[in-house]
Amino acid sequence: MTYEERRAAFRWQIPPTFNFAADVVDAWAPEKLALIWCDDAGNERRYSFGEIAHLSRKVGGVLRAHGLRKGDRCIVMLPRVPQWQMAMVGCLRVGVIPIPCIDMLTAKDVRFRVEHSGARGAITTAANAAKFDGLKLRLIEDLDAEIAGASTECAAETIYAEDPVAIYYTSGSTGNPKGVTHAARALYAWRYSSLLWHDLKPADLMWCTADTGWSKAGTAILYGPWSCGAAVLFYNGRFDPKERLNLLATKKVTVFCAAATEFRRLIQENLKSFDLSALRLAVSAGETVNPEVVRRWQAATGIPLLDAYGQTETLMTVLNYPFMPVKPGSMGRPLPGIDAAVLDGQLAIRLPNPQMMLGYWNEPERTAAGKTSRDGVEYWLTGDMVREDEEGYLFYEGRADDIISSAGYRIGPMEVENALLEHPAVQESAAVGKRDEERGEIVKAFVVLKPGFEGSRALAAELQEHVKRVTAPYKYPREVEFVAELPKNASGKLLRRVLRS
Repeated sequence: MTYEERRAAFRWQIPPTFNFAADVVDAWAPEKLALIWCDDAGNERRYSFGEIAHLSRKVGGVLRAHGLRKGDRCIVMLPRVPQWQMAMVGCLRVGVIPIPCIDMLTAKDVRFRVEHSGARGAITTAANAAKFDGLKLRLIEDLDAEIAGASTECAAETIYAEDPVAIYYTSGSTGNPKGVTHAARALYAWRYSSLLWHDLKPADLMWCTADTGWSKAGTAILYGPWSCGAAVLFYNGRFDPKERLNLLATKKVTVFCAAATEFRRLIQENLKSFDLSALRLAVSAGETVNPEVVRRWQAATGIPLLDAYGQTETLMTVLNYPFMPVKPGSMGRPLPGIDAAVLDGQLAIRLPNPQMMLGYWNEPERTAAGKTSRDGVEYWLTGDMVREDEEGYLFYEGRADDIISSAGYRIGPMEVENALLEHPAVQESAAVGKRDEERGEIVKAFVVLKPGFEGSRALAAELQEHVKRVTAPYKYPREVEFVAELPKNASGKLLRRVLRS
């Protein structure tokens, strides 16, 4: 079928109730492979759907034993280890709302998320337990020990389509991170991008390299692949191009998903020296893939590389597909079932839509600010500027706000600025995104020093290390420039566009 035929035939089929644990994990044959986990020390474990179901029942029992019930929030701050899947599925089984977080977060980051969400529980590691000191919640820092003696008698909660089931914190251009809250209908609907973009089938092994706190980890490591019956590879180790390619070859990965930054590094290797015969599809999202990267990857491997676009608020909405001609540099065309429009140059998604978030947790005004109406139709404004060609392909042209996208991470400038202001030498600061060939953008900070301090390379390095300590390390400014003053308008508002130019 052509893209047009698929759009015309598509109908959302959202069930009135949906519990991911019961309706997906428990539904597959118990012996079917679900997860291959490995790390950079050579360890490996394999789990069937039956084992995941069994272990997630134990996690559900542990959560209930700690007093957590349907609707309660629970931080899940774990690295790429199998306990992450167990914890996520265990939460969903009993209706506890997981808040996935990368384990690079600082104690300050954790406190905000706990207090803002009203989280009553947290699942983490002993190494990260101190970040929860002084917070009033039930802390589980050794999940293996807790589930060892737990019962498997754990009935699944009834979860209705509009019930909140997950919260992802994402950076905003102003203020603190936003708690993007998704309903059960979204977890169900996200399978369609795995069916149409990833082209996943039960025989596939998919590897998505996203971090555990990203919404893309949910859709491309958990909800999407397992809804299609595909197994996933989950690797815990630092990025190394040769090791990435070696794992693709030795584990016989069939579908590979990574950020554009990774593909920029991978094409520098001798791709023909790795046996990628099992790999049939590569995909990328989170930042635009340069057309030259697409051409070089495909020329060296013969494997398609399909770029796509999504947001934490909506997940994957504009995609390239295996069944559609690809235009390098294009985000693709809207997912069947998604009605998109370009309003004043900005990509907008027509509402209602089952993939759309319920809203920002406890912030109705902030939620409403992202919507607009045209001719009686309500839209969600994505904040991303695009252009549309005569065939309906969309091309990304930058952010309408000040969000910085670096190697797939979204970074709010104020988070960097607030961290810098905690240093005794800093009087004022401004952070902007600067184009970078490898990472897409990097954070650049402009700093006004207090009297008595002088800018130097040593002080710049000290400020970088300071930011790494105060907030998540990936947010630190890779460039620091000392200036006498920051550009502002007549009312004193910072003009970041002047700094970007």
